[in-house]
Parts: sequence; C-alpha cells; structure tokens
Amino acid sequence: MSQIQKQIRKPVRSSLWYSLNLSVALLALQLGASAFAQQTALELHPARTAVHFTLKTSLHTVHGTFQLKSGKVSFDPQTRKVSGLLVVDATSGESGNSGRDSKMHKEILESQKYPEITFAPLEVAGDVQQQGDSQAQVKGTFRIHGQDHEIVIPVAIHWAGAELTMDTDFSIPYLSWGLKNPSTFILRASDTVQLSIHASGHWAGGPAN
Repeated sequence: MSQIQKQIRKPVRSSLWYSLNLSVALLALQLGASAFAQQTALELHPARTAVHFTLKTSLHTVHGTFQLKSGKVSFDPQTRKVSGLLVVDATSGESGNSGRDSKMHKEILESQKYPEITFAPLEVAGDVQQQGDSQAQVKGTFRIHGQDHEIVIPVAIHWAGAELTMDTDFSIPYLSWGLKNPSTFILRASDTVQLSIHASGHWAGGPAN
C-alpha cells in the first residue's frame, strides 16, 4: 500500500470512529431523557394532608374533616398526562356533632356501603415549574357514593427540592350528583359543599431527584 493511500485511510477511520461514538452518545441521551420524563412520581403523606369540608345552611355553617388514606400520582411532563389515585376514607368524616355525623354517614354518604371517596387525575393544564410556585388545572374523575363525575380542580403547587405541597379549593354539587338532601323543615342546606385540601408529599422519581 502506498504512503498516499495510508494517509487517506487514517482520517477516514478517525471520521468513522467519531461518527460511531457520537451516534452512541446521542442514543444514550435519548434513552436517558425518555426514562427521565417517565419516572416523575408523586406520593402524598396522609399524616401531613388535611381535607376540610364546609357546608352552609340557613342556621349556621358546618365545618368538618376527612382523612386521606393514600395518594400516588405519576406525571409525564412531555404529554402532560397523569395517572394514579387519591383515596379519602369516607368513614372518617366528622363535623364535631355526633348526631349530625351519624346522619351524614347513614343517610348521605352511606359510608359503610361506599367507604372511599377517590380522585383519579387524568391531565394537567398550566405551566408547572420544577421549583417554586405554580398554578395548574387538574382534570380527572371524582368518585363519590359509587358514582364517577368528571371535574377540573384548580391546584396551587409549591415545589422545594423533592418536597411538594399542594392547595386546592373547589365545590362539589352533591345534590346534582345524586346524594340525599340533608335539609329539614327548619334547616335548609346549600346544594353544594366546599372542599379545601392541603396536601404534602415527595417526588419518588423524576426531575426532583
């Protein structure tokens, strides 16, 4: 082989080797980015989550609480699709009045028959930042008294490292959703109940880690 041919083949081999290395690196970055986007998972802390309800009546305003049983959500930042389930213990509802609570559980919620109230998120709208404060609209399925209802919930999000807090305030039109009217001849209740939720959790995977 002539000296000229050797000099030509050397840069060709170097170019091929560089192209091969570059292709492998790009493939690794694509696979890493895909896994990065798919591993964003949030787990809520029941002990650090508060579920409050408010019902206005003609005589007074009723305040009460429920307890979160569990909450796990997976989020794909690329498609903005969400999956998972938030579960509230319907039997834990209390308002500080045993007679009123007994009626709520036996006649309104029928919590022995329907012991869970759930929300299954489906999609997120809004500019959710990886740190700091964000506002979002979460579309999903709210299940109560054995029936599913589509709903959009406004959520204020504060993200600090791997820790996350969320606050939301929205109304439930329980009468139009088929639950019994608690009104009596003397006391008239509103046809909607207000839910206020403060939730705390951490990211199990994804950008926060």
